[in-house]
Amino acid sequence: MIIAIDLGGTKIRAGLVDGDAVSNIITQPCRADGPEDEVVGQLCSMIDALLNPAVTAIGIGVPSVVDAERGIVYDVVAIPSWKEVHLKEKLERKYSLPVSVDNDCNCFALGVATFGEARPFRNSVCVTLGTGVGSGIIIDRKLYRGANTGAGEIGSIPYLDKDYEYYCSSRYFEGLGTTGKDVAAACASGDAEALEIMKDFGVHVGKLMNLILFAFDPEAVVLGGSIANAFEYFKDSMYEEISHFPYSGTVEKFKVCCTSIEHIGLYGAASICM
Repeated sequence: MIIAIDLGGTKIRAGLVDGDAVSNIITQPCRADGPEDEVVGQLCSMIDALLNPAVTAIGIGVPSVVDAERGIVYDVVAIPSWKEVHLKEKLERKYSLPVSVDNDCNCFALGVATFGEARPFRNSVCVTLGTGVGSGIIIDRKLYRGANTGAGEIGSIPYLDKDYEYYCSSRYFEGLGTTGKDVAAACASGDAEALEIMKDFGVHVGKLMNLILFAFDPEAVVLGGSIANAFEYFKDSMYEEISHFPYSGTVEKFKVCCTSIEHIGLYGAASICM
């Protein structure tokens, strides 16, 4: 049994993962504006509430650069006081349990590869479309982190006048004076303008998929994040853009799908302990 924690700048979710079951889920607003030790203390209080003799490890996903080997978290944008937090060391000293810490997108990828839609594939890229664009890379069924745990930051690659994150995340809709959630709701009502917005968004996501094909040549991309919930409204224009990829044999075998795993962040945090 593993205590899994999905740490975000606005909320922290924790739970017990035992096999393929998750239970005892706790969700709290993150005290992101507090000092370093206050946020660590909040994590500890949630761990204390879940701790029992069957727990064998603690896994934590964090939205930042992480030295996964040493469990050091650097420069969490959403938690200003977390500049260099030796989280693994702090928690292992307190609980005498093995602690694993990794970037949240890496956790997402491992969770999807271990429990979800990427299981059938040896090579996949798991992409989150939400407030930003992040990804985790699975090569030969293993997570590829890169030399500095920075592999997969595809959202930062320049694209048009900005970068892929701007055009493939909630920032795209904010630039149009709306939100992805509102546009999706309007699409469900058949609103022509909203459907056109999603069509254009799908073109950008399709170009991102082609970039992934050029860079990694995976069997599949698995999408997650809040905007993936609107997949049905942008998938056709996305696939149309993918069809322009120059190697038709690659396109024929390539799959894009969305994860349907509830609490995938917790499953991902548990996966880094396995």
